[in-house]
Order: sequence, then C-alpha cells, then structure tokens
Amino acid sequence: MNQTELKPFWNKYFRFDWKFGLFLVLIICVPRFFLVLNANQTGNYGPIGIIMFVSALVPFFFLSKYGRQKIGIKLTKRIGIILSALILGVILSLLLYLIGKGLYGTAFENWYEYIGKSYNIPDGISGKDKLIMFIIMASTGMIFSPIGEELFFRGIVHGSFAESIGQTKASVVDSLAFAITHIAHFGLVFVHGIWTFYTIPTLIWITGMFLVSILFFKMKSKSGSLLGAIFCHAGFNLGMIFSIFYLL
Repeated sequence: MNQTELKPFWNKYFRFDWKFGLFLVLIICVPRFFLVLNANQTGNYGPIGIIMFVSALVPFFFLSKYGRQKIGIKLTKRIGIILSALILGVILSLLLYLIGKGLYGTAFENWYEYIGKSYNIPDGISGKDKLIMFIIMASTGMIFSPIGEELFFRGIVHGSFAESIGQTKASVVDSLAFAITHIAHFGLVFVHGIWTFYTIPTLIWITGMFLVSILFFKMKSKSGSLLGAIFCHAGFNLGMIFSIFYLL
C-alpha cells in the first residue's frame, strides 16, 4: 500500500506539490499580513497569536502521519546540532541589531526600534520589573512564533514545494515567502498616525529575514528534524528581544 503525504480526505482535492504549497501561502500569509498591519495600527496583537496557532495546526490538519514525519515533525538525537542552532540564531539576531543600530541609530528606520514599540516597555521601568517583562516576552517569543512559523514555512510549505522543485529551490521559495510576509512587521510602518514605507531599510530587513530562513532550513537538514529550525528560530527571537530590551 502506497503511503501518501496528505490525509485520504484531502487527496480527493489536492496533490502534495507546489500548487498545494502556493495555496497554503495564500490562505495563511495574506490574511496574516493584514492582521499584522492592523495590529501595528491598533495595538491589538491577539489575532497574531491566533494566526500562529493556526499555522502550527496546518500540518496536522492536512497531513497523514507519514506526511508529518516526512516534513520533519519528529524527534532527533542530534542534541549538539540543536544547541548549535539555538546559538547561531542568537548570533544572527545580534548581527542584525548591529547593522540596524549602525545605520539608523534610534530612528524607526531601525527595524528593532519599530518592532520594539509594540512591546510597550514603560519609561522609567525598574530593573527588576524590566527583567520580569523580558522573561515573559522572551518565553512567549521563543515558543509561539518559532513553532507556528517553522511547522508552516520549513514544514508543510517547504515539503510541498520540494516535491515539485527539489529541496534547494524549495528552501528559496519558503524563505522568500517568510521574508515578504515580514514586511508587515517592518517596512510598511505606522508611525505618528501615518503609514510610511521605508524602502532601503525594508530591503535590508527582508534580506536578513531571507538569510535567517535559509539558516533555519540548514538547521532542519542538519538535525534531521524541524526541531533544528525551531530552536534556531527561538534563538533568533531571544537575541532580538534581548536587543530591544537591553541594547537599544
């Protein structure tokens, strides 16, 4: 009996190929893009948590057990690779901090400055309270988006494209989708009550997001599991949140 990536019900409507991957990108990334823009304007980030949760569920909704294992939803014994992935993620996020700080200082053209305003860190906050707030933000940032985004981008989206165009080209596609989606987080910005597009900073930002996505894929490949990508992503978010709280 041939094993299929999709559950029997979905085999009636889809094939596990690039068309299915494109379908997933459209139904998840397009709504997410506008939800993030709306959250940046209104300050209500609750829907972002929901879209991350939905992203994490997509592979379990569409894929069979065989399909889930094929895209990397499995354990790994390569603990050294997992720890290296975490550290590399932190290093890359700190490098992106140095680039933004060096080019744009404390202006909102600095991607971490703009993203940091959504954290609503009070002026004059005590060191103890700031540490507590940092631990809470870092914990959530290292769990929800790495799991949701990696199961989606490096998982089911990558896997479906890889069936049609191979692993290397698929990593380019999922990384581009990831990077473009993150223009909503920085690039098209809402500052002082108006929308602005920062052309050069946005190009730098999405290039950074593309490169970290490639790194996430490399860590998935080296670990033989999506855990490599998840831990690398978690490390990147930890470095970013640390930069926002303590380096800006």
